[in-house]
Amino acid sequence: INFPESFFVMSSRDLLPISLQIPFVIVAILFSISACSELKVLVRLKDGQITQELLEADSERDIITLEFKQGDGALITFLADFKRNVKVLRALVLGEPERGQTQYQALCFITTLQHGDIIPSEAMARLRQKNPHVVRIAEEKRGMERMSMNVAVNLTLSWYLSSHIRNVCRDARDLILTRQQDVRLWLEKGVEGSVFQNLAGTGAGLQDCGSAPDAQQPCTCSYDLRLEWYPCALKYCRGHSPGSGPHRCGIRSCSKGYRFDFRTPHRQLCMWDEGS
Repeated sequence: INFPESFFVMSSRDLLPISLQIPFVIVAILFSISACSELKVLVRLKDGQITQELLEADSERDIITLEFKQGDGALITFLADFKRNVKVLRALVLGEPERGQTQYQALCFITTLQHGDIIPSEAMARLRQKNPHVVRIAEEKRGMERMSMNVAVNLTLSWYLSSHIRNVCRDARDLILTRQQDVRLWLEKGVEGSVFQNLAGTGAGLQDCGSAPDAQQPCTCSYDLRLEWYPCALKYCRGHSPGSGPHRCGIRSCSKGYRFDFRTPHRQLCMWDEGS
């Protein structure tokens, strides 16, 4: 079977005759109690550099994490919590010591996980890579999504939203942010309101941090990141035997960009724009 992302196939159980699948499942249970998997994928970034992505799936906890280093050295982490429909994007941005900046700055952006953002965790856990040394480029280039992050998330109470936020976002401190529209959805589902704190908007006459004359005054900061390669959809192939239906046989890969706009109390918390 040939398809563009053929280096990723579903586990061999999906391709076995029905008569052999039951014994295979028993063996799989004996040797894979945790239902976890890990993939390392070489990916070409937009600037031409090559990075290694680490993708981990835990079908029991129903989560996927993706982590890679950008060309500028920033460490990007994506987490999808399917049980709570929560998506987390964290950036650990390296500072410039010669400019008095700290070793790194953490940012954490939390939004609602949408259908089609990424394949399910149980499907990710069954993926196997055939050619680990090949550098991958996404089949589908999705546009940049711009978000105004005007609500702070209380880290101590974040377990109301997702039990994974505290671990992923603990270094971000006061820069754990989400949007009003996501908050409304979560409140309707019964999430405790004390988790969220409204912030002043990114507008209201605030200057961009890159051009703000006073380093001690609030300003509007923007941070861009791009997931250059991730499994965004499943592919199905027809069975060879008469009357057999389609079965999962691979994935479709996508790339997607994000721009987050948010208010900072002073310019040093937007160090990638400072002095630009």
